[in-house]
Amino acid sequence: MAEPVPAASRSAPEAPVLLFPRGVSLLLTGDSLVVKDRTQARCHRSKLCGISVGNPPAEFSVPYYNVLWTEVTDAGSLTIDYALAVSKKHFRVCTLTYPLGDLVSEVVKWSNTLLMRAYGPAQRRKRAKVLVNPYSGPGGADKIWEHEVKPLFEAARMSLDVVRTKFSGEAVGICENLDLDSYDVVIPCSGDGLPYECINGLGKRPDARKALRQLAIAHIPCGSGNAMSCNLNGTHRPSIAALAIIKGVRTPFDLMSVTQGNTRTLSFLSQSVGIIAECDLGTEHLRWLGAARFHVGLAQRVFSKKLYPCDISMKVEMSEKTDIKAHYKRERTESVYTTRKEKDGESEASLAGESTATESTLTGDGLPPLKFGTINDKVPDDWETASYDKLGNFYCGNMAWMAPDANFFTAACPNDGLMDVVFNDGDISAAKYVELLTSVETGHFFDNPHVTYRKVSAYRFTPRDQEDGYISIDGEHVPFEPFQVEIHQGLGTVLSRNGKYEAAGPLGWEKASV
Repeated sequence: MAEPVPAASRSAPEAPVLLFPRGVSLLLTGDSLVVKDRTQARCHRSKLCGISVGNPPAEFSVPYYNVLWTEVTDAGSLTIDYALAVSKKHFRVCTLTYPLGDLVSEVVKWSNTLLMRAYGPAQRRKRAKVLVNPYSGPGGADKIWEHEVKPLFEAARMSLDVVRTKFSGEAVGICENLDLDSYDVVIPCSGDGLPYECINGLGKRPDARKALRQLAIAHIPCGSGNAMSCNLNGTHRPSIAALAIIKGVRTPFDLMSVTQGNTRTLSFLSQSVGIIAECDLGTEHLRWLGAARFHVGLAQRVFSKKLYPCDISMKVEMSEKTDIKAHYKRERTESVYTTRKEKDGESEASLAGESTATESTLTGDGLPPLKFGTINDKVPDDWETASYDKLGNFYCGNMAWMAPDANFFTAACPNDGLMDVVFNDGDISAAKYVELLTSVETGHFFDNPHVTYRKVSAYRFTPRDQEDGYISIDGEHVPFEPFQVEIHQGLGTVLSRNGKYEAAGPLGWEKASV
């Protein structure tokens, strides 16, 4: 191709356009790169059943969000790598290349402008420790990584250190011994089990608070539930999640401490007892079904009307659904994701200024102390305690989506310092139970009169009159014994698309009075 023709005033960003011979041009608009190039535009023709239809377009647009990288090469060419949506489920990498001739300096300015618009506040060229679990969910994580995810990360010029895990718990040791200064993000390619291991590995370090703050966690969905990706990336599709991570922004994230017996672990997602725990842990043998195994487990158990007698003590912060909607509205509209809110820390801190924090506040600090003690201590006097003889389900969440199409905790927020608790009786009719659980998909679960929804900062769950059963912590099976949980505001860091969860909030939250 011939050299580009100078425009009358083409300096970036005042006139963000490059003109080439044969009617080819690259224009930076408000939200996208417009490419006028008939040869390249052929790849963007509409297709029906895989067959291109209609006349080839003269130009096409690439949203800035889809631009992965641009640079002027040593050979004197401009290259632009971008993610092309080949279907609603999949992106692939495409590359534009144009020789520059003698106009390298002006194109460098234009290229820098494109990068600024493409990444905004997101970090470029992230340094990632990637952990691939070949055995997660229905299997196939290796192929997903190699064919759907790795090409996008490489096109975005990310630095990749890849490990394929061989046994359960391996990621705990890896993250416990990571060199914090060598990576920006840890990316499990798995279900939700590997993020759980990564977070607990960082939590075992003598500098746990520094590690959890400095290293962000992101998630490529390759398992059954994939809740972390659903909430932070807005998808359970691997290549779409990869693009969200490339453009992801550092977001402060609450974590929960769970004490049981003499152990303390970190939880990022949920704790459950009752029908939900049984649908999760009781269907491990059906992992080959993927997310469908949860529906099979539900169908098997909903008619049994099994009850889970227990005592529950909670530090309740909000109990009225109208107050919870108002709180969600404030968090959604007023909170700034770049500010890490920490009840356990001295003050609020901007993510942009975290690197200037004094070493004494970060280095050498393990996990924050437990405000309310452990499961072995006395229940605080200001907690609410009640006995439940007919409990059917107890569910506490720190994220909204628990699986695709399962937005159980619609009022959950990433950094509000509160856990969302829902529970219901188990002696309702099977028809009511089915209606109750299917209302999760329609968005009516929060307002269902059979559901109690509360915001809490800590709680204790004590099973009664039952020798054995299922307790799930982030999808992991733990002993059927009493356990206690408290929240740590802003203890962790994740990458998210917009600093918020991608799930919709409770119906009508926009109209709540604040």
